[in-house]
Amino acid sequence: MTTIGFLHTADVHVATFRRLREELAPGWQDLHVVDPGLLAECRRDGITAGLAARIDARLHELAERGADVIVCTCSSLGGHAELRTADMGVPVLRADRPMAEAAVAAGSRIGVVATVDSTLAPTRALLTDAAARAGRAVELVDVRCPEAFALFEAGNLPAYAEKVAQRARAAAPGLDVLVLAQPSAAPAAALLADLPIPVLASPRTAVARAITEAAPLPAPGPPDGAENPSPSGAAPLPAPGPPDGAENPSPSGAAPLPAPVDG
Repeated sequence: MTTIGFLHTADVHVATFRRLREELAPGWQDLHVVDPGLLAECRRDGITAGLAARIDARLHELAERGADVIVCTCSSLGGHAELRTADMGVPVLRADRPMAEAAVAAGSRIGVVATVDSTLAPTRALLTDAAARAGRAVELVDVRCPEAFALFEAGNLPAYAEKVAQRARAAAPGLDVLVLAQPSAAPAAALLADLPIPVLASPRTAVARAITEAAPLPAPGPPDGAENPSPSGAAPLPAPGPPDGAENPSPSGAAPLPAPVDG
């Protein structure tokens, strides 16, 4: 059975990503490793050699437990994690890359909403890379919301989402698209559904990309005139939904668990 492994820096993400895996790939399994200390160290010192080794150890843990593909959901750590595919022996994805690709396709003035500063530089670098790959020019506008993070740390997730939404709404005029840089901010997208621009978040598109990366290629069909092969028994995968926060999205979050830190 195909298994998606997730590396998180907050317990709150386990329920969200498990629900999405159950919805998008119901016949698959999911594994989760949660290490809040990774983000705490990154916020303090950046990605040091020691922190890189700790991230790698967690990725190896998921691979050794049977993950066929691994998703790093922390936007502060994803840039390092996605470079580790060769060492892990399975694809390692950063959760926010599909969101970034959707953002550069949606417009040139992109607002980057973040509640911790350690997220801004890697998210800006990711968007710049996605734009270069797409042959597009973009202007990135930082939308800092540091006051919201205390609400997240206190476990007041509804108030956290509301604070993020308020800051994003105030920044929206003049932008083509808003990006919620952290997965914890995804619930704010539903509070901004009335805006005339897309508001994108990463969880749903991250799981959809993981399914694409992990799904085996279909076996070649029989030669013309040969008998039909017996069915493989594998259920077809549903088509991925729209990016989180796109127009009329289905809710992307599950009832979250309180957590002290986020990426």
